Amino acid sequence: MNKFLCLSFDDGPNIETGDTTMNDMLDILEENNVPASFFLIGNKITDENKSVIHRAIKLGCDIENHSWTHPKMAELSKEEIAVEYEKCDNAILSLTGKKAQFFRPPYISVGQQMYDVIKVPFICGLGCNDWDPEYDADYRYNQMMKDAQNGTIFLLHVMEKNSPTLQAVKRIIPELKNQGYTFVNLPDLFKNCNVNPDIPNSLWSVADTTYNNTWNNN
Repeated sequence: MNKFLCLSFDDGPNIETGDTTMNDMLDILEENNVPASFFLIGNKITDENKSVIHRAIKLGCDIENHSWTHPKMAELSKEEIAVEYEKCDNAILSLTGKKAQFFRPPYISVGQQMYDVIKVPFICGLGCNDWDPEYDADYRYNQMMKDAQNGTIFLLHVMEKNSPTLQAVKRIIPELKNQGYTFVNLPDLFKNCNVNPDIPNSLWSVADTTYNNTWNNN
């Protein structure tokens, strides 16, 4: 049986002068010949960092929506939610020529009004606390190994100076390849796992309909 995984990365592209975390991650992906998915914050997209986004696309990565300013969107009005989503979506469309197919809520802050406004599948993913510098590369690697199963969407970050995640990903790709996994981007993950992501109130972490991927407000 073929087994598929997706590496997904939030909070790019990098805007701090001289920071190369997203580009360094692309180096690792290219060395290992694997694609990934990048959820971008719209207001971080500048003329200076567009080249790294185009590089990701050339490597087979998809570019997805992670809001315009990264707020807790469940606390916003419908009008504010629409602005956050649409401004990022338009920036991605302008840059790539394609609309984002998926949305990851900042902080995984989700509310029914968001589903009323945003009509693409919501992605969560299985994380390893890699936004927190207290969790080192070994912890991140070990947590990812525990979470690996057919259809897993890894929730990771390429925010500035996040070198422990670079170390963990560099280590885990060959290990999981040796275990028979194939890394693909998000659209291909759902396709290869034969799962339709367009389910109401979806909040996908694993492309497997037996996994609890549905948000509810109870």
